Amino acid sequence: MNYEEAKQKLGAYGQEHALQYWDELSDMERQNLLCQIDALDFSPIHFVKDRGELPAKGDISPLKAMELPEIEDRREELGKTGLQAIREGKVGAVLLAGGMGTRLGSDNPKCMYDIGITRHVYIMQRLIENLMDVVREADGTFVPLFIMTSEKNHEATTGFMKEHHYFGYDPSKIWFFRQDMAPATDYNGKVYMEAKDRIASSPNGNGGWFASMAKAGLLSTLHDLGIEWLNCFSVDNVLQRIADPVFIGATINSGCASGSKVVRKAAPDEKVGVMCLEDGCPSIIEYYDMTPELLKAKDDAGNPAYNFGVILNYLLREKDLEKIMNEKLTLHIVEKKIPYMAQDGTFVKPQAPNGYKFELLILDMIRHMGSCLPFEVRRNHEFAPIKNKEGVDSVETARELCRQNGIEL
Repeated sequence: MNYEEAKQKLGAYGQEHALQYWDELSDMERQNLLCQIDALDFSPIHFVKDRGELPAKGDISPLKAMELPEIEDRREELGKTGLQAIREGKVGAVLLAGGMGTRLGSDNPKCMYDIGITRHVYIMQRLIENLMDVVREADGTFVPLFIMTSEKNHEATTGFMKEHHYFGYDPSKIWFFRQDMAPATDYNGKVYMEAKDRIASSPNGNGGWFASMAKAGLLSTLHDLGIEWLNCFSVDNVLQRIADPVFIGATINSGCASGSKVVRKAAPDEKVGVMCLEDGCPSIIEYYDMTPELLKAKDDAGNPAYNFGVILNYLLREKDLEKIMNEKLTLHIVEKKIPYMAQDGTFVKPQAPNGYKFELLILDMIRHMGSCLPFEVRRNHEFAPIKNKEGVDSVETARELCRQNGIEL
């Protein structure tokens, strides 16, 4: 992309100010800015002012889950199916690790955060150790692991993994790829500048992971390896079971195109996304969209009808992911604190939200998949998210849950 092409692209979205420092830039800085402008998608910005064009929620109804009693009764059968798929190389795992540890008080990638008390125990280490449990159960078969980083943390993450010898995982079974970025704007829809040669941007949300894999050229790798299922999971849950044979077997045997691990909600208004049907299709409704009527609804047994929260651990059929890859997911406009360069050239880290980021969410992919099996897991055994330094879903609560599960920290 040259200057005129960049000017034309920016002009189409009202962002010409991104070139305001052009005359002050070196040749290298100019090239960096042009490359960023070429790569960024500015089309979501118009939704800042045109919110009415975003799709509304459809009709919500309950979706039945496979619950713990049935899972325990069928554990041997389901586990056998799942282990066979793993041994045959049909299952891959995708770790969504594009985030930073900012909310934990760290400037490093979140996966590098140390939750140890008497020794070093990093979040990434815990995830790899959980996956190694399955490797041993599958007679030494390593599950291909794809790790999504971001522009913000790629070098640090890959260097960290190499430094720690991949925590014992076979490095030939690990692939890294970068998440796409999205511009960040002020409340008027104007992009912030991080520096004179750089537009403020952030990872485009966890819903863009498969498109980012494709952009990185990894679809051919999936095909060559014969992978039919991808277990996609978040970086912050240090207890989650990855490539869980019973979960895999249950999803395969159900005939569904996807499966979602869920936990029974601790309270009706717990802040977790909830499995449901939306206009007859499997979907996930966020906690802030739960109406009083939905919160009070009961099933035939008198239990809450919307009682299962997602934990961001999904199994998705690869061929169906390719089918939906070019479909438009719902765009989420999120109010955030966005660091930026002020007019006087100083760098500002705001203490309160000052604009918007634009994200695609994996929960919206489930609806496009067409069918989904909600699969209940014990929350004290598989749900220890680390989102905050203290309080709810924090380092403290995760450490206590690790202790309850016999994990030495």
